[in-house]
Amino acid sequence: MTLVTTDAAVFRAALPDGGRLIGLDVGTKTVGTALCDAGWSFASPATLIRRTKFARDKLALDAIVAAQQVKGAVIGLPLNLDGSESPRSQSSRSFARLVADWGPILLWDERWSTVAVERVMIEQDMSRAKRAERIDNLAAAHILQAAIDALVAA
Repeated sequence: MTLVTTDAAVFRAALPDGGRLIGLDVGTKTVGTALCDAGWSFASPATLIRRTKFARDKLALDAIVAAQQVKGAVIGLPLNLDGSESPRSQSSRSFARLVADWGPILLWDERWSTVAVERVMIEQDMSRAKRAERIDNLAAAHILQAAIDALVAA
């Protein structure tokens, strides 16, 4: 069984040689994706997956993972403001277990990711339509960037 953890140090130890990571912002309608370089320097938004059936979603994600030679994943963990878990947290944990064949999985606190990304887009005077189109991938990049910053520091 592959590692699924919330501990950055444990995740880091599972990937001693680094490697490309995929970041996911798993929603009910879409999965935002982001990728980082093998040296864990920067995260960039990638492909938006529109959710259908899980098997089809997984095939689309598997194709990205294979093409990009991904070694592990960072998946946003939606916690309540007080840090407790919610039904959405359990959904993200289940999703992580279902994609654990990709390699180690790090569940990362995503409480403020969408708010932070939306604030930046508003400051850039981006239209509501463009924000809606890009928010999930940018949130995935925000989640992945926060995680790799912590991993490099660990």
